[in-house]
Amino acid sequence: MTITTNEPLAWIDAELDQLERAGLRRRLAVRTSPQTAEVVLDGRRLVNFGSNDYLGLAADPRVAAAATAAIEHHGWGSSSSPLVSGRASSHAELERRLAEFQGTEAALVFPSGFAANAGVIPALVDKGDAIFSDAMNHASLIDGCRLSNAARIIYPHCDSTALEPLLRDANHYRRRLIVSNSLFSMTGELAPLAELADLAERYDAMLMVDEAHAVGVLGRHGRGAAEHLSGCLPFFDSEKKGADRFDLQDRFPIRVGALSKALGSGGGFVCGRQSLVDWLANRVRSYIFSTAQPAATSAAALAALDIVEQEPERRTQLLDRAAELRERFQALGWSTGRSESQIIPLVVGEPNETMRLAAGLREAGFFVPGIRPPSVPPGESLLRLTLCYHHTPAMVDGLVDALSELR
Repeated sequence: MTITTNEPLAWIDAELDQLERAGLRRRLAVRTSPQTAEVVLDGRRLVNFGSNDYLGLAADPRVAAAATAAIEHHGWGSSSSPLVSGRASSHAELERRLAEFQGTEAALVFPSGFAANAGVIPALVDKGDAIFSDAMNHASLIDGCRLSNAARIIYPHCDSTALEPLLRDANHYRRRLIVSNSLFSMTGELAPLAELADLAERYDAMLMVDEAHAVGVLGRHGRGAAEHLSGCLPFFDSEKKGADRFDLQDRFPIRVGALSKALGSGGGFVCGRQSLVDWLANRVRSYIFSTAQPAATSAAALAALDIVEQEPERRTQLLDRAAELRERFQALGWSTGRSESQIIPLVVGEPNETMRLAAGLREAGFFVPGIRPPSVPPGESLLRLTLCYHHTPAMVDGLVDALSELR
């Protein structure tokens, strides 16, 4: 009798080889330094143009001190769901401050931005409903759509004109939900938020906007792209006080954000009316069945919010320098797509050439990640350069020179 060895995972090696040949295989690196303007990756010190630490707060001593003090008081682990006993006083205070910061009635903190997006969407729509999702939405939004039982309708990237007939023909659905990033993390471009708000109101749809990469950076007070949009409209009174101050931003009733990018901490959040937050706390599986983030994480985010409010020059200087850097790259013949933010894509096209350039930059002492499918569509591989407040002019000049030589 012949006995054959069953190897149910043997197919993985062949698939990995295929990824290798296509220039799509990813490998894990090890960082042994703080997340600052310079970083040590796999033992090599590099100028760091690959993080989302846009305001330079991830290693700020004030943020670290707040986290340390919270650990001394609360310990480290939360050990249970927020609905059991995991919600600490720093979580509650952070939710209060986030709601105040965003001008909403309430907020809810999640272990990660991914958990927020993946959990909130299935709590809002179900069988008999429809989701209208931008073709280049973040994976967390895409997975949230997939986890729901709603019909999924993908509209062309940032194309509100193409979205309108889809909404017009969808009146047979019980509920309709439009979902979009406000600032797209790979391309640095803004969604057409005013047009999306108009369509949501015209066709009685809910509107959910993910502000993950915009919070702290965009808007007069750093509240995100919704505030940035408000400030760009000619009839917006930036000095208006009281409840009416947020009328335009209230056109985005479901706002998701991240604490792990410009705020230099960890976790995600959702802001909106009190009834929305109460519903989500009762229905979102990624909130109900996840251990709460450590209390120290929320304490760090609170300290970062203080800095965002007290030091507006961080975001204004960052955006001014980003505009100048985009112009420099464009003058050298690089395509920066439709970026209008601190995220600057250098469009290459093919994954192998993208990774050749990324490797060459490492040799020259710069970390700029190469982005390939599935993070971007086929044929649109790019170098994703993120400018942060703590980058010096010498660092930026060195990067421009290194790219010029490699090209």
